[in-house]
Amino acid sequence: MDKNIVIIGSRGAIGNAFVEHYLKDSSVSNIFAFSRNKINSTHSKLTSFYIDIELEESVAAAAESINGHKIDIIITATGILHSDRIKPEKSIKDINHESFMKIFSINAVGPALIGKYFIPLLKKDTKSVVAFLSARVGSISDNKLGGWYSYRASKSALNQIVKNFSIELKRTNPKAIVLALQPGTVDSNLSEPFKRNVAKGTLFTPEKSRELLLNVIENATTSDSGNLLAYDGETISP
Repeated sequence: MDKNIVIIGSRGAIGNAFVEHYLKDSSVSNIFAFSRNKINSTHSKLTSFYIDIELEESVAAAAESINGHKIDIIITATGILHSDRIKPEKSIKDINHESFMKIFSINAVGPALIGKYFIPLLKKDTKSVVAFLSARVGSISDNKLGGWYSYRASKSALNQIVKNFSIELKRTNPKAIVLALQPGTVDSNLSEPFKRNVAKGTLFTPEKSRELLLNVIENATTSDSGNLLAYDGETISP
């Protein structure tokens, strides 16, 4: 089968791991890779495009650049936990309006815009999947430690957006599956400041996380649509 794959956030650790995998997959005809910095590649089935998920016009233009192809799998591997100016909040006193809005813009609003413009491109005659990288800390019922106000809240919002997408797609594209995925703690820039707190054996390489997530994607059914699934297939309660 000739599959068309979209990967948004293709220059990130997990996004790039998906790109490298699909380049070797003989069932894939086209990989449309989106990021703020294009991938330098001459591979015949990889096309790289610019996207800024904080700008609606950029997301709309990115979707148009696919030029009418119908998509089998969309993977959104974007997200922010910290930056040079943003640190996860340890206490109420650390809450900052500018940082909060930035986290929500990237972790919740951006994925919502991606859904608006890319979900209509999914195939309708066969199973298709759109997956968004989320986080276990977005689960309200699983929150035992507190802190990380903006990141937790933005991932909770993303999980709700995914649920909404799934409900609408039951009417408009019943074979489509929408997932929020928890990739585990991955050795990447996002986890860099916190790796010393990760239990031995639980820090994944991007390739290992991709392998586990791919298994979840490939085995997902319509009954999973709208859920937050962990890398091992566990359904994480909201």
